[in-house]
Amino acid sequence: MNVLIIGASGLVGGNCMNYFKAQSDWQVVGTYFSYEAQNTVFFDTLDLSNAKNFDIDSFPPDVVLHCGALTHVDYCEDHVEESYEKTVQSTKNIIELCRRYQAKMVFISTDYVFDGHNGPYDETAATNALSVYGQHKLEAENLVREHIQDHLILRITNVYGDEERGKNFIARVVDQILEGKKLTLKVPNDQFATPINAHDIARCLFLLLNDQKTGIYNIASTDFMSRVQLCLRILHHFPNAEYDLFPLSTVELNQKANRPLMGGLINKKFMLEYPDFTFSTVDDYMEKQKG
Repeated sequence: MNVLIIGASGLVGGNCMNYFKAQSDWQVVGTYFSYEAQNTVFFDTLDLSNAKNFDIDSFPPDVVLHCGALTHVDYCEDHVEESYEKTVQSTKNIIELCRRYQAKMVFISTDYVFDGHNGPYDETAATNALSVYGQHKLEAENLVREHIQDHLILRITNVYGDEERGKNFIARVVDQILEGKKLTLKVPNDQFATPINAHDIARCLFLLLNDQKTGIYNIASTDFMSRVQLCLRILHHFPNAEYDLFPLSTVELNQKANRPLMGGLINKKFMLEYPDFTFSTVDDYMEKQKG
């Protein structure tokens, strides 16, 4: 099976590319746009005719995994057109590619499609995105469902894990601790979610693709915590770290974009289908980071 991963220089895409290559005889190609990670090829999802694009005809995909999007939630509020292009328009273009090659489409979504009034959420919960980012993700979800019969939509949130650039929240905190820097952490005490390791996402997706599953799956680990609790979980593994922790309300933080406060996801659907699957936790990951 040929798998094309759009956005393989990012956290989720990179973990999927590495895991798929290691676990199967699938042929995998990962693309980048702005950051050239190892073993990736250039592809511009906003210009399918770009002469620099990887030649997909030389690698006709059976599956296209779309991980690319503009994920800076507050930035999206002030750059609505750019958010639309990089999340919605790019999805329209990937849909076109999937239809051209009769490929299965996998779209990576988020718990930001919900309003956070009564989370965590399962797949049947009513959506109500509060932010530009969430609204564009939801619009992209609906496009995939409308135009590609053979699709998978994975909703995830608070993703962490090994990443070439180390951009995710946990990686940045750990890097600062290992560099001996004193941390100043101003984090919300009223935003709850379900952090998940990108490696686990890759493991889940491998199973779903291998079994030819379709539809929406909410993917989450067993952790459910606020950002303050997440910070304390990290710091617990580094007792000598210097830090100032300021638990603040979302109102006090005055963030540009509205967040789903009681967010997070319920993975009941996935676990009923894969009852032997074991998710890792933040503690598991932190133990590995200590070496």
